[in-house]
Amino acid sequence: MADITQTATLTPAEAIRRAPVSQAPNGVCFASMGEVTINSADLERMVAAVPRSIAAALHHKAYYFVPLAVSQGEETVIAERYDITLSDNAVCHRNLNIGDSQCVFISTRLMDDRFSVAFEFYINVAHAFVEQAGVAESFADLAWKQAEDRVRGETSLDAFETRKLATMPGPQAEKARNEYLTASFADSIAIYMLAIFLDVDYHDLREREYPLLAPSALAERLRATAALFPPNPGFEFNVYYKRRG
Repeated sequence: MADITQTATLTPAEAIRRAPVSQAPNGVCFASMGEVTINSADLERMVAAVPRSIAAALHHKAYYFVPLAVSQGEETVIAERYDITLSDNAVCHRNLNIGDSQCVFISTRLMDDRFSVAFEFYINVAHAFVEQAGVAESFADLAWKQAEDRVRGETSLDAFETRKLATMPGPQAEKARNEYLTASFADSIAIYMLAIFLDVDYHDLREREYPLLAPSALAERLRATAALFPPNPGFEFNVYYKRRG
């Protein structure tokens, strides 16, 4: 029987040494290493799409796009190419504090296309931003009014579950409301950045575990997000509606 050779892995520190970091015009630091699923031109544009006002909050962060970030007990290792024997323990992303910086390793080979890679990146960026900056009052007012009006659906499972708790009477309602607004703001920022980078079809965002937010309500949130974080030069944001044939 032929021997099965497993792909060699690197420690995060070794991966960082091998992957020189670039800085996009908006200030976001990023690098790629190994056989990733997105070409360099798309990667550069994807990172550059992060609005400057959001990028400014990403202090001491660098995003590493790698084939696989693999969890091995309490340790994380990086694979330079896809390996089926490693993929079962691979994670979509891993945040690691190294020195005075936080390095975010994104496993591109667990995803099928640039849509998926970009969405994973933007979700990470959005949550990091909201953790630093909090929820904008204008967005909070809009999202909460939609919840009170019982607009159908939500933008993530976290937002869907915390919204249910927030709109039920009880001692947990206030905490759930804060968690809901945090989740829905981060979701909207991520979807907005994705729409700046790619032409996003509403149905591409669909999920099986919860109903997606009604299209008109999602458009309202994205317009509110665009007003807070205008696109960088060379990017634009629009919402288009089309009738079904």
